[in-house]
Amino acid sequence: MKIQFAPAGIGLGHAGRCVPIARKLLERNAETELLFSTYKDGVCYTRQEGFSVAEVPPVAFKVLPDGTVDFKRTVANPDLFFASFKLLRQVRAEIRVMQHFKPDVVVSDTRVSPLAAARLLRIPRICILNQFQIIIPRRTHFLRLAKFADLIGLAMIGKLWTTGMRVLIPDFPEPYTLATGNLRIPKLYQKKVKLIGPIVETRSEDLPSQKVLCKKLHLDQSKPVIFAPISGPPKEKAYLIGLLRRVFSEFPEEYQIVLSLGYPTPSPDPLKRGNFMIYKWVPNRFEYLKACDLVVAKAGHGTVVQALCYGKPMILIPTPNHTEQYNNARKMRALGAAELLDQQYLTRENLLKTTEKMLNTQKYAERSREILEEVGKLDGLKTAADIITQVAQGEWSDVST
Repeated sequence: MKIQFAPAGIGLGHAGRCVPIARKLLERNAETELLFSTYKDGVCYTRQEGFSVAEVPPVAFKVLPDGTVDFKRTVANPDLFFASFKLLRQVRAEIRVMQHFKPDVVVSDTRVSPLAAARLLRIPRICILNQFQIIIPRRTHFLRLAKFADLIGLAMIGKLWTTGMRVLIPDFPEPYTLATGNLRIPKLYQKKVKLIGPIVETRSEDLPSQKVLCKKLHLDQSKPVIFAPISGPPKEKAYLIGLLRRVFSEFPEEYQIVLSLGYPTPSPDPLKRGNFMIYKWVPNRFEYLKACDLVVAKAGHGTVVQALCYGKPMILIPTPNHTEQYNNARKMRALGAAELLDQQYLTRENLLKTTEKMLNTQKYAERSREILEEVGKLDGLKTAADIITQVAQGEWSDVST
């Protein structure tokens, strides 16, 4: 059985949920042949995880120095007029990869070009998404453009995503669905869409207790542990990392803070500043996630899902202008498991005040545990592996739609 994964390569979130599926498939059948086709951050990460990778042409969006998604510059960029040619380059590259590898199924995570290439070659295909529609940030000076783009996007992008035989949404069922605002799925496409639950490689119950992990990780169990795993594209997260390094270095000694910069480079020895530890990369992030008392992070889908699956309260700092992250953060705040802090107001005083509020008020931890009780039974990893195996083995033969 040959399976090609084609995750988006901006940041590590998309590759980061395909890798566990790939491992699950190998666990079931060691003779399964796997290949990743991706770009940018995804290439380094999947190679580091031990998988074969075909590098394909990248895509990107513009950001300001503070990490803000710059819609205006992205639209004004002359490259936009050549978007169709870029897409064709990507499709051609994917066709070459598929003709050489000859996969039984292509699994795209938030990428259109591998779906188009697989369709042209009549290869079964699956699409993984956490947002069916990209919603452009609402700003007064381009509000009409944003609304128009939303309408066009829902019609066009919806059709492109559903060129796959199945669309898998690794999210929670209502009322806990994170990406509610980005999952407006027209009835025309709903039959192909399946909400499968979270894709989390290591489940909380598979790890030792919080007390045992604190001892293993040399953490003082008498002090609250704050875990800050910062993910995303380097340019987008650089400003926030700089802010957090300065803010956390001024936190009282009564807190223990572990900051992961999210650069997939082995760094076993952290930079220590008293109660503050900084890692370039934390390979055992799930151990820190279970050992911690509070998560401070951006509001990316993968990070929020993992924190929910470990029953941890969160302080979420969405990337400015990033609609999906703001939707995720607002949903978690509405559920009572998180607080939202705008990046522009990220100061020592504000973060410390919010931290004290959340750790000194049991309602956040209790609500997080209540949600875990509801969603902890879902296993999106197993479901995704089951469906991919079924498609690869030819149990679903509709490859023409």
